[in-house]
Amino acid sequence: MRKNISARVLIVSILVILAVLSGCGKMDFKSEYQVVFLTNGQAFIGKLEGAGSEYPLLRDVYYIQSGVDQGTKQVTNVLVKRGKELHGPDFMYINARNILMIEPVSAESQVGKLIKEAKAQETKAQSK
Repeated sequence: MRKNISARVLIVSILVILAVLSGCGKMDFKSEYQVVFLTNGQAFIGKLEGAGSEYPLLRDVYYIQSGVDQGTKQVTNVLVKRGKELHGPDFMYINARNILMIEPVSAESQVGKLIKEAKAQETKAQSK
């Protein structure tokens, strides 16, 4: 009798642990784009796949490049599509240990609107 109770407790404990762990690491973003902040201070914006995995994939990647106008000393921020670099990357795998935080990008936010504009310009350029 005592062995049956111990076996039941063990089985129930294992099922509870499996249920808890199956929900860990899964992130469900309702937005199309996410900002991935890295531990080195960089931030990339894109469509995140495999959040919670060891090496999540970021597609359609953008980043913000800041510059200072030497005449006015005013800081300007420009949204840059990744892929303009010499090696032309169109996606990136990120080591999850280097991810500090992930946030959704609202389509109505300034970044969301800039991505929409960039997509429209890209489509326009491709149709020429």
